[in-house]
Amino acid sequence: MRFPRKPREPVDINLAPLIDVVFILLLFFVVTTTFTRETQLKVDLPEAVSGEQVQAEVKAALEILIGVDGSFALNGKSLSKNDLTTLMEALREESGGDKSIPVVLSADGKSPHQAVVTAMDAAAKLGFAQLRITTVEAQAK
Repeated sequence: MRFPRKPREPVDINLAPLIDVVFILLLFFVVTTTFTRETQLKVDLPEAVSGEQVQAEVKAALEILIGVDGSFALNGKSLSKNDLTTLMEALREESGGDKSIPVVLSADGKSPHQAVVTAMDAAAKLGFAQLRITTVEAQAK
């Protein structure tokens, strides 16, 4: 005896709900993602009565920023550690071995003296001959 089989219904997958879920997940990740912001040190430069205005040069200078807490930043990028070897390695990478690039030292007026000496020592050990210390012109009282 043969039993009649029911005809199979074609199986199809509705993709509309899947696409809706993917777009909602995409929107969720875009909204909740935080992008890395490069931190820059806020430096209040010390005042000086005498000094010379430096003319713009062809070569870009390496700028070492020293914050109030003695933290270092090289060309606007904060360094992971505040020690001599990290600063020397960053200077070596940024200069590409060119010792003729001028080094500009911008230290906060209240930064520790040891941090300034460390930055000067790092530049001297790597053989940089042009070192400038930035200040702001003193206001007449």
